[in-house]
Amino acid sequence: MIDLAGIDDVIASGPYQATWHSLSRHASPSWFADAKFGIFTHWGLYTVPEFRNEWYSRNMYIQGYPEFEHHRATYGPQSSFGYKDFIPLFNAEAFDPDEWLDLFEQAGARYYFPVSEHHDGFQMYASELSHWNTVDMGPHRDILGELRDACIRHGMHFATSNHRAEHWWFMGHGREFDSDVREPMNKGDFYWPAQPEPDNQDLFSVPRPTTAFLEDWLLRVCEIIDAYRPEMLYFDWWVQHESFKPYLAKLAAFYYNRAAAWGIPVSICYKDDALAWGSGVVDVERGGFAAPQAFVWQTDTSIARNSWCYTETLEYKSLQELLVSLLDAVSKNGNLLLNVGPRADGSIAEHDRRLLAGIGAWMKANAEGIYETRPWKLSQEGPTKPAEGAFADQQAVVWTEKDFRFTSKDGSIYAFCLNPQGAEELSISSFAAYHDGQRAPFHGIISKVEQLGVGPVPYERRNEGLLIRQARRQADMSETPVGFKISVA
Repeated sequence: MIDLAGIDDVIASGPYQATWHSLSRHASPSWFADAKFGIFTHWGLYTVPEFRNEWYSRNMYIQGYPEFEHHRATYGPQSSFGYKDFIPLFNAEAFDPDEWLDLFEQAGARYYFPVSEHHDGFQMYASELSHWNTVDMGPHRDILGELRDACIRHGMHFATSNHRAEHWWFMGHGREFDSDVREPMNKGDFYWPAQPEPDNQDLFSVPRPTTAFLEDWLLRVCEIIDAYRPEMLYFDWWVQHESFKPYLAKLAAFYYNRAAAWGIPVSICYKDDALAWGSGVVDVERGGFAAPQAFVWQTDTSIARNSWCYTETLEYKSLQELLVSLLDAVSKNGNLLLNVGPRADGSIAEHDRRLLAGIGAWMKANAEGIYETRPWKLSQEGPTKPAEGAFADQQAVVWTEKDFRFTSKDGSIYAFCLNPQGAEELSISSFAAYHDGQRAPFHGIISKVEQLGVGPVPYERRNEGLLIRQARRQADMSETPVGFKISVA
């Protein structure tokens, strides 16, 4: 069983110390820069009610919230049926980890991030630190372990995310009225510590997490590292709070030293400057950057605009929008981590399956311009400018046949038209013979243009741009981005 002394021993014996000076010298794994596309899954107790989103455990205790009223009408008062009473209903009778990984592999994902513990505090793995987990309760299965084994069988990189930090305040509203959260509570209890909710963007908000909570957080994550050896970790935003800083440094040193001993390249995905620059992989939730970055980064987003877990009211994105998210990230030196929310019983809904199948069909034709690529001198051209930064995906962008994204590999350039709209000819101004009377960005010699998944297509380099006559595609793919390989003599 992991303990604090054991964590200190690992830190003392390895190449990394618990200082940001040391940790900032850690290199992110090369496999991550090549993989480009991963799958995220949010699955846990919060899926049982299938109502609104994954914050059900918090919102059902906030008087006046839709979850509060829905819960009372459906299950009864929170004093007699609390969040913990969903555990016996979470039996995962349709859960088949290999079926999940079949879908993710066929979609073209190269790595997989299941959530090990969400803000609700229910562990999806075997734990010696708490019995509030899926082995001792609910489905009586090591969900994380089964997913790891299936992931490895499918030749994919296994990673996991942990959202325990927010549990400091996540159940706190249940103390404000007659609910089961007001029952006597000790360290380690399911709802513990249920503190008042702060301004969760405030780096110095109070009450600050206590030493007991922070040490428990550290032990839980180190337990996951030792038991499941993930190739990457991901933390949600609230580890940015200043109280976590020394514990994050310890965690990173422990993880990186363990990985060095195992010979496994690893890294930590983080957002909002929670870690020191260079000590992990920058993540932008539901958004990205306006221009290519010198560093490898990731955007995590979901197939639905309004929830990370499955509900009956999902606002699904289109296949085109999901593919553009991938292309935009990859063209700017980023990866896409795309979330799917399995249903409470462990099945994956039909619409989710169709979207994954659509991505997979597109990737079969276009993967050459995605995997192992790097940014070109330009990442994009076109009149449409998407919003930059986190949560930029709350409204769909209307792309045109003039909007392109570029990647490069092995001396070739890949150009993707984001919305060909069935046009017979497409024009890329960055490859013009001359551009507005000036030399165009590309001044080399083109030897061949191929449409990905099809083969060579006619092209002509004119003053206004490189004109390409695209081949006809299947009807179900006609509105998705089309890719071209531009070979240089």
